[in-house]
Amino acid sequence: MFFEIALIAYITDRLFGEFKFIRHPVVLMGDFITAFQKRFYRDSILRGFWLVFWLLATVLAIIYPISLIGNPWVLGIIASTGIAGKMLYESVRNVLHEPQSIRYLVSRDTDNLNESDIRKAAIETYAENLSDGVIAPLFYLLVFGLVGLFLYKAINTLDSMVGYRNERYEKFGKVSARLDDVLNYLPSRITAVMILVLFGNLSALKKTWHYGALHESPNAGYPIAAMALSLDLSLGGPTSYFGKMKEKPYFGDGKREISDGDIRRALALQWKLDTLLILLLAAGVWA
Repeated sequence: MFFEIALIAYITDRLFGEFKFIRHPVVLMGDFITAFQKRFYRDSILRGFWLVFWLLATVLAIIYPISLIGNPWVLGIIASTGIAGKMLYESVRNVLHEPQSIRYLVSRDTDNLNESDIRKAAIETYAENLSDGVIAPLFYLLVFGLVGLFLYKAINTLDSMVGYRNERYEKFGKVSARLDDVLNYLPSRITAVMILVLFGNLSALKKTWHYGALHESPNAGYPIAAMALSLDLSLGGPTSYFGKMKEKPYFGDGKREISDGDIRRALALQWKLDTLLILLLAAGVWA
């Protein structure tokens, strides 16, 4: 397992976040997806499969030779670009000062959200993206190295851009969405358990699994439910996407009016998570 590279990558991300002087790998993947759609889009599962195939092939062709570099510091710094812990924390914290910045963090309609709904969306995206942006990339880096990390990021980026159940992407995005579901199965549940443990709320594990299974996604509900139960909140509920109201279930059985203090309590998880992950990865290096 790639403990040393993962440790360097995690610490680098927490200290420096995104490197502003380079074009981020996820942005480059997004450019590829956009270009493919402009030229080759067709309302078919097969055409969506070819998008997945060519993006993964391109990523593999670039990343595999880089992964052969023998210096763990170089690999760790490169790998840090696939972990979004610092950016996620700062983006959610920024909602406290600029509530309208929530539009950059979520796919739901944000124009008519009240203050409580904005805070709820911030906590939900923080919980969900702890899995997608931190734990899952770290998991695939740890187990499969640099190649595993960036292949995961490619599939996750595909899902975020074309993995929607609407008229345009129902067929074209199906392969991307299903692959993302498979790859996030374990990390989402690991994230949920870690949230419960770090909040000292492991007794809510059974409830977390109950509420998590109610989500339309096979994975997203688990970290959201764990966060809701740990903060004594009800997250989820009716949400508008692309101008249509979706009747989502509630996750948790606490209060539904969300305050700034609830966002701060959610973000207080970060230093505990940092401590736990750094200790675990350092122990792996030492062992």
